[in-house]
Amino acid sequence: MAGELAPVRAGRNGRAVLRYAVGLVIGSVALLLLFGKRGELAAAGHQISNASPGWVALAMSAESLSLLAFAWLQHRVLRLSGTLIPLPGLFAVALANDAIAATVPGEPAVSSAYRYRYYRRRGASAASAGWAIFSTLIALAIGMSIVLLLGVTVALAGSTSIASTGVTVVGLVIVVAAGAVLVRRDLVIGMVGAAVRGLRRVTGHPRGSLAARIDGTLARMREIPLSGRSTAGIVMIAAAVWAADFLCLVCSFRAVHSVVPWHGVLLAYGVAVVVGSFPVVPGGLGLIEGSLAVVLVAYGAARVPAVSAVLAFRIVNFWLPIPVGWASVALIARRLRRIGRDGQDQCEEAERGWPGELTPDGPASVPASD
Repeated sequence: MAGELAPVRAGRNGRAVLRYAVGLVIGSVALLLLFGKRGELAAAGHQISNASPGWVALAMSAESLSLLAFAWLQHRVLRLSGTLIPLPGLFAVALANDAIAATVPGEPAVSSAYRYRYYRRRGASAASAGWAIFSTLIALAIGMSIVLLLGVTVALAGSTSIASTGVTVVGLVIVVAAGAVLVRRDLVIGMVGAAVRGLRRVTGHPRGSLAARIDGTLARMREIPLSGRSTAGIVMIAAAVWAADFLCLVCSFRAVHSVVPWHGVLLAYGVAVVVGSFPVVPGGLGLIEGSLAVVLVAYGAARVPAVSAVLAFRIVNFWLPIPVGWASVALIARRLRRIGRDGQDQCEEAERGWPGELTPDGPASVPASD
């Protein structure tokens, strides 16, 4: 992470596409095993076609709120590192990030690289942009750990077995450990620097100016302050990202006139997100649907209502944001090109000393007309 992120090599692209194809096969098999009966799929399609418009609108609003919270998380983290980027632009980036993550092989590196380059184009230093990417990913991981821990606690409520208590304790340890990583990120950055130096001794790379930029970036990232109060704030925002997305799932149940299995729905959501985060296929296509429905059915939800709610949720959560997100990618690219042209024009005007421009000696004089 120095200067601009290097483009992915052709060999890596090939492996990413292969992984994408394998993931699609796995996801398709999961869906076929779960929804193998044509009658159940037809019944689920019927429920979706008769969905309540009001609850569908609420589900879409909840998903929009999740994306807005993600934009706010970026805004807060960047501001802590000394970079101020307007929230509307970061909301467009959140939309674009969602579409890239859902369709492009190579996640999460591709969407992170996209955000990094956007931050740099909007004036963030390499250290600030890299620190923002790192802190955002860790905060989202902590937020997801909190949601998953709550899901386990609710699902096991009333259970006194040693195994149940052990699962809850393990979840709590994961949350605390993730929080420690964010608070003591200086240690993590130091470990990254040590790994880079070890790689340099073994392979001789990176070296020269690239090695110097990497070392300088890591050193500046280590100097960015993050207090306990700021840490709690960004973790709360990250948890709000997942909470709003979970609310979209709840609204999807009501949209297809299904009863929400409250004792297992939060755990099912957490498990599905964790499974979908594995870098097998973008957006967890097939994996999220399969794991979510399996856990819901295991906790007593009827198969057809569970399938209907899951498919409705994924329409709002996965399919609808894709065209909107790619439109945002185009708008952001157009906006950045215009900013680049305006900056170049201002530099040229300053060099020529246009009328009214300030010079070291005061306002430039107006050239006399012929």
